[in-house]
Amino acid sequence: MDHYHYTIGIDWGSTNHQISLIDAQGKLCGERSFPHGGQGLRDSTQWIKTATNSEPHQIGIAIEVPHGPVVETMMESGFKVHAINPKQLDRFRDRLSPAGAKDDRRDARVLGDALRTDPQALHQLNPTSPQIIVLRDLSRTAEDLTSSKTQFTNKIKQHLWRYFPQFLELEPDLSKSWIRELWERISTPEKAQRIRVGTVAKLLARHKIRKISAEQILKILRQPAVTVAEGTVEGAMGAIKTAFKQLAVTMEELNATLLQLDETTEKLAASLQANDQASSLKEGSPATDQTPALNQDIAILRSIPGVGRIVLGILLAEAFHRFEKRDRAALRCLTGIAPVTRSSGKQHFVVRRMAAHPRLRDAMYHWARVAVQRDPVSKRKYAALRQRGHQHARALRSVADRLISVACAMLQNGSLYDPSLEQATSSNRSNG
Repeated sequence: MDHYHYTIGIDWGSTNHQISLIDAQGKLCGERSFPHGGQGLRDSTQWIKTATNSEPHQIGIAIEVPHGPVVETMMESGFKVHAINPKQLDRFRDRLSPAGAKDDRRDARVLGDALRTDPQALHQLNPTSPQIIVLRDLSRTAEDLTSSKTQFTNKIKQHLWRYFPQFLELEPDLSKSWIRELWERISTPEKAQRIRVGTVAKLLARHKIRKISAEQILKILRQPAVTVAEGTVEGAMGAIKTAFKQLAVTMEELNATLLQLDETTEKLAASLQANDQASSLKEGSPATDQTPALNQDIAILRSIPGVGRIVLGILLAEAFHRFEKRDRAALRCLTGIAPVTRSSGKQHFVVRRMAAHPRLRDAMYHWARVAVQRDPVSKRKYAALRQRGHQHARALRSVADRLISVACAMLQNGSLYDPSLEQATSSNRSNG
């Protein structure tokens, strides 16, 4: 860890940023508050350089957030920026104020002093490539749009359940375009009795739907209707019509975002490949098969069952450097799958880790959930854990733990996922 001439704590805010300057002996040398904005951030970096009279690499900065305009400005100026978890900051704060006092000036000083005395407890940030930044925003946008999609489809299901429950038997995914068009033609049980089979058949042919026939659809929709109060159908239809319009816009934006997500992922792979080639030429020796190139990481992660475009985008955007270092321990903690052991005296128990990156935790949940459906080894592991009495979420965390270990091993070896090797290993263990 670098030895800094000065350490600086920045308590960032939405309107102002509080900065404390501490020397190597722990003395508070100055503190200032700067407004958020281009001029304010430029003034803050200039003040730091003037007050310290040191080279930027000799100055360490501690801040709670790992990214954002403040972090990017400080890194662009050449300072060594370190991130600290808010819970860690709360523990460091007790050293200066056991009474629990808290204000911006105190927090800034605690941040700077924590970096001075315990630099190993903070994570030094590295410059992030433009593709990673774009990938982070796109993956978050895709997540938000997916959440909106679920919200609108649930609203449609709720209103259909009120007056037209048989419509819900046709297709579980109401976001599909043919379902919306079908409802526009058959929005009530009365219309289902009057519409022709040929009209429905043409609709299915236009959307290339073959899993269900027009006759089957009409048989389902012409089941006896539920009895509802007067005005219920009109009110529900109005709400469904609005929800379908919102859903159509959401799906259009989601599909466009997913396309951008794929394009950005490919650009990131190309950028990594270019960096690997430049490094090989600089060192004078090309990369060997035993030394996996960084541009292979994306292909390796993508080959693992359960890793779709959104999960891959989140893993790369939020934990790229951890995968780059093959840091299994850090990944287990960040994703929340590493259990927490509490042992004191005669008590010894293990609990779920709550301190985790929420987006990575959700990504691991979906990764493991899909892997259980598509990967025989993950499916067997999940079934065995359930038979032992573990709950669904607990079993998925164990499956996710295995997937993280497999991913790190594959990244280390530079090999793609091969299910036959997993099955052979499981068979050897069983025979042994």
